[in-house]
This record gives sequence, C-alpha cells and structure tokens, in this order.
Amino acid sequence: MSAPLGRGTVLLFFCIITLIWGSTWIVIRDQLGVVPAQWSVTYRFVIAAAAMALYTRWQGSPLTLPPGAWKIAALFGLCQFCVNFNAVYLAEHHITSGLVACVFALLLIPNSLLAWAWTGHKPSRSFILSAIPAIGGIALLFWNEVQSARAPLGEATLGIGLTLLGVMGASVSNVLQTTDRAREIALPTMLTWGMIFGAVFDAVFALAVSGPPVFDPRPGYWLGLAYLALFASALAFSLYMPIIRTIGAGRAAYSSVIVPIIAMALSTVFEGYRWTPLAVVGAVLAMAGMVWALTSRREVVPTPVAD
Repeated sequence: MSAPLGRGTVLLFFCIITLIWGSTWIVIRDQLGVVPAQWSVTYRFVIAAAAMALYTRWQGSPLTLPPGAWKIAALFGLCQFCVNFNAVYLAEHHITSGLVACVFALLLIPNSLLAWAWTGHKPSRSFILSAIPAIGGIALLFWNEVQSARAPLGEATLGIGLTLLGVMGASVSNVLQTTDRAREIALPTMLTWGMIFGAVFDAVFALAVSGPPVFDPRPGYWLGLAYLALFASALAFSLYMPIIRTIGAGRAAYSSVIVPIIAMALSTVFEGYRWTPLAVVGAVLAMAGMVWALTSRREVVPTPVAD
C-alpha cells in the first residue's frame, strides 16, 4: 500500500492537475478532424502507457501485476481509459469543450454514491441536497446551448449524454481505486497496466468503429497528442490517483469544481463562447452545488488510514 499524502501535498497536486485538465478540453477539440476520435484516444494511451512503464521502472515499482490483479487493472483500464475518454472525445463533436467540462463536473455525485454502494458510507443529507442546484445548473447550461443555437437539440442531447457516459466510466474507475484489493497494487504498476489495457480496448474499439488507423501529419496534432499523453495522462493521473487513495473518490472529485471554470474561460477565448445571463446562472448554480457538497460537515466517503 502507498502511504497517504499530507494536506500540503494534496493541495499542490490538485493545483497541478486542475490546471492541466482545465486546458485539455480545448486541446482535445483540436484533435478532432482528420483522425477519428477513437484512434486519437488509442494513440494517446499507447504513448502514455509507454511513458508510465518507463517511470515505473525508474521509480523501482514492479512492472508485473500481483497474481489475480489483472482483472482489477483491466476493469480500471476499460472504464477510465476507454469508456471515459472515448465518450468525452465523441461528445466534443456535438457540444463545446466548456459545456463538456461543466457536465463532467457532476463526477462528484456518482463518485460519492458509488463509494456508498461499495463501502457502505452513506452521503450526508446536505450532500444529497447539494445535488439539486448542481443538476439545475447543468440543466440551465443545456437549455442555454439549445437557445443560443450553438447546437441543435439532438446534438446537445447526444453531447451531454456521451459526457455523462464518460462521467460514469471515470466514476467506476475512481471508486475502484479506494478498494482494499486495488490499494494493494503499487500505483505506478496499476497505472501502467491500466493504460496498457485501456490502449488495447481503445484499439479494438477504433478498428470496429472507424476501420484502419488514420494519421494527421500536422505538427500541431502530434504536439497536442504528446501533451495529452504525457502531461494530461501519465503525469496527471500519477498525481490524481494518490489523492483518491488518500481522501477518497468523492472528496477527490472536487477538482471538477475548478476544471470547468478554466475550461470555459479557454472556450470563451478560443471557441467564441458567449456568456449569457442564463449560462452565468447555470454555471454559478452548478459550482455552488459542488462547493456545498464538499463543505458538508459529514464525510461522504471514507478517508483511508495510514499503513
């Protein structure tokens, strides 16, 4: 088992990952075009898995999984690096990156509910109540997207539906990391094999849906891919997973409160997103609901103890 992080380290890691993940939505947008989304996801995790394997070897963690652990690593890879990312990439075909990030902010809710189902720690009443303004805010953002004609109703519905599918994939993988069996596996080893399995599932899915591999010769595509693979995947998940194992999946998801603010600011600059009063109210409600949930007096998930 890995030792829990101190508060200062948790805060530092959160600052880093929110800055990285807040910028990834706009980079993903640039990846869409010549290369089908499924192949872009595959390339990303082939590179990320290779980087994680090198880090794991350098760090001194085993490159082999303990007996019987491959099922956990495979489920982790399928949910986090296949279902989650393919859904998000496809969602950005239909709605703006800022709106995708706002919907993804709901990660806190399934994380906490799944943690309750798997560990028996019931969410507090205030946490449950906090979901009302959060969901209401997302509904307003959705309606603003339809009213502004940035996306037809069918497009907006499909984009948000795909994002919610990605949220569920991420949530299952997040809560999985809080289980005793997963915590017995060294994090670098878990991430390496999770990304390997994820890349394999991604490639199978890409072949089935999009046919043979397609490549984009633009330098910008490959620079963006390197950023997503090395910084937003290998580095960010190496910082995020220790946080989950230290403070639990529900509380760890508070990064989703900050990421949409960064993402929508970038969407405003690069995609011409216009903040209407309805969008502002929706964003404020969504963020307020998340902050309310996180400041509830009663914990919504367990905090792992030191080894």
